[in-house]
Formats: sequence, structure tokens, C-alpha cells
Amino acid sequence: MFKDDWFTIQKIDENTFVISELGHWEKVHSFLLIGKYKAVLIDTGLGIDNIKRITNKLTKLPIDVITTHVHSDHIGGHNQYSSIYVHELEESWLTDGIPGLSLEQIRENTARDISIPTPRTFNPKTYVPFTGKPTGLLKDEDIICLGNRDLKIYHTPGHSPGHISILDMSNGYLFTGDLLYLDTPIYAFYPSTSPEDLVESLERISNLPNIKMVYGSHNTLGIEPSIFLEVKQAITYLKDNDLVKFGTGIHNFENISIQF
Repeated sequence: MFKDDWFTIQKIDENTFVISELGHWEKVHSFLLIGKYKAVLIDTGLGIDNIKRITNKLTKLPIDVITTHVHSDHIGGHNQYSSIYVHELEESWLTDGIPGLSLEQIRENTARDISIPTPRTFNPKTYVPFTGKPTGLLKDEDIICLGNRDLKIYHTPGHSPGHISILDMSNGYLFTGDLLYLDTPIYAFYPSTSPEDLVESLERISNLPNIKMVYGSHNTLGIEPSIFLEVKQAITYLKDNDLVKFGTGIHNFENISIQF
């Protein structure tokens, strides 16, 4: 793979790439899935640098952007693409802005704890999250065909109302956005989140068959599907102890942690 000053590019297979922003404290991953007739980019990162510079090097096919959820660290490069899809429950978030988060908070979160030089074009004082009208809306169990590769949409709310996970049915890759990842807490403690929905969504994906690898949008790249056994055990513990509600704090398990 080629090197870049801001992005780290890794190859999962010949037609699947990870574009990461590892110099930022959120360690965000976006995923490029290349098909026969078009490609899909799952999220566009922080917007600190131009992710389209990278996708242009990886494919010449038209690219549809699929948004796992409308938080600023996942929609930062949306303005570089003309074809953008989002779950129907977060259309207004994309057009009108993210509720419950001030611009000052977003700028502070975007600018803090960066460990490598940022591009000269990035100014945290003038940083503004993307807003715009999506090309189309997604709903649960939609199928997106790339010609030789089908993607299935699962509505997995909790972290946000319109959060989705994407299953690459051809390869058994499950892209879980901010529903499931390692190293830092999975969370549902903001007013726009739902602990109950998050647990139901985790339970749903943990029962999907034929998953070969899980790809969360932060931190560790690639999680073995054996993690679902721990997810199920965590869900049982949280339910049995009446912990699935706001204010119960961080719940640590062997590999995952969940914050309400």
C-alpha cells in the first residue's frame, strides 16, 4: 500500500480497504468496498483531511457513501462525494445538524489529542461538520448491489437513532460502526442515545450467521466473531442486574466495555 501524511491505508482483501485516521484520539476507520460496477465507502471520517484523495487512488468506479450514523467523526468528508445515503431516522441530522452537540463541543473534540501534524488546510476554529441533503434513505434489510457483491443493511439503533451496521454478504464481513468495537467503551449515555436499543442491537448482530470478521469504526482493526459469545454474556449480565439504563456507568467485561 501507499503512504499518506494523514491517512493510514490497509488492505483487507483485493477489493476491500481500510482508510484510518490513527493520529487522532478517536482512531476512526472508514471502509472502501469495491464491486464490479461501483464502490461503497462506509463513512468518510473526521474531515480533517480530504479522504477523496485516497479513494481516487484506490478505485476509478463511482462511489456511494453509506453513513453508519450522523456523528461528526463519520461524516467529515461527505462534502467530497455526490452520492450519500443515510438511515431515514437521521436524515434531519444530516440536513440540519447533530442535535444535542454544540459546534464548540464538536470543534473541541475534533482538535484535541492529535499525535501527528495536521494538514495546513485544517483550522479547528473554523471547522464545521458536514450538512447536506442525502441522495437516498436507507431502511432495515435494504440490499445494496455492487454488481458482484451484495451489502445488507441492519438498523442497529442505540448509539444513535438511525445507526446501521452493514453486512458484506459475499465475504462475511460485518461493519458495525459505533455499535461494537474494542479498547474504549461502547456508549449510550447522551440524550440522543438509548441503552435499551443498544443492547437489543448488540443482541441482534450477535445472532447473525456466517460472520467471518467484524470491523468496528474505531481502535482495533478486525475482531474475530468469537467476540459475540462475550457480547451475549455481557447482555445477560446487564439485563439480570438491571443495568440497562442511563447513569449506571461503565461496565467492563473481558474485551469489551459498555457505558450508559
